[in-house]
Amino acid sequence: MAEEAAVRMTKLHYECHHLGDSAIVLTLGGSIEPSTLELVKQVTAYLEKHPFEGFTEAVAAYTTITIYYDAVSVYRQFSEAEVFRKQEYLAGANYLLPCDKVLHHIQRLLENFEPDSPIQSGLTEVPIEIPVCYGGDFGPDLTDVAAHHGVTLEEIVALHTAKIYPVYMIGFAPGFPYLGGMDEGLVTPRKSVPRPRIPAGSVGIGGAQTGIYPLETPGGWHLIGRTPIALFQPDSESPSLLRAGDLVKFVSITPEQFHFIAERNQGHGL
Repeated sequence: MAEEAAVRMTKLHYECHHLGDSAIVLTLGGSIEPSTLELVKQVTAYLEKHPFEGFTEAVAAYTTITIYYDAVSVYRQFSEAEVFRKQEYLAGANYLLPCDKVLHHIQRLLENFEPDSPIQSGLTEVPIEIPVCYGGDFGPDLTDVAAHHGVTLEEIVALHTAKIYPVYMIGFAPGFPYLGGMDEGLVTPRKSVPRPRIPAGSVGIGGAQTGIYPLETPGGWHLIGRTPIALFQPDSESPSLLRAGDLVKFVSITPEQFHFIAERNQGHGL
């Protein structure tokens, strides 16, 4: 039988387990915070620099990294001795599965992991600036958010543009960034009735998080603005503008500036 889970106590503290027969999940922490994000970012980069035969991709999330692989490609690398080995691998298996081989390889690889720099909780990198036109047709829920908190529209915009937001993960839709670090004065429950269609580029608030809808999709977050920047370009070598570990800074722009940037970027996703 394949090993169900493993906990390694080397220089890097993590939990490691199978996800089906074509992925391995590394858990690097138990809470969503900048120091965990930095560790996830560095380990992801390390794994991408040391791919194994059959490696497909490493997908970072809040506290985990999922490593996908092609099981057939991995199996083709087996020697006859590995296929029939009885003693060396765990659980008394009389044969070695591709998932066992990948798990063993990752554990050995992570024994040599060294952080590129100290893992700190501070945000030190230069953020990616995202221009946003707030309110009106661009942010139809800005008035509701302001009313919910008993403040002016300008105060909501000021709070939203004051922070630097770490990208904790990309999910829900291609290129959708889940951003952390939002001011508590902006925390707003999701809408009771989701919208069936949200315009691409819409910037929303859902609970304690803010994010950007890269594509036209349904959604239940309060929309406070929209960016003319394309966050997802499927024909690009790197389709998603943002990755887990990036930092984002929102910059308020006028409707005229929005249309100017949109026209300049016409044909690139918006």
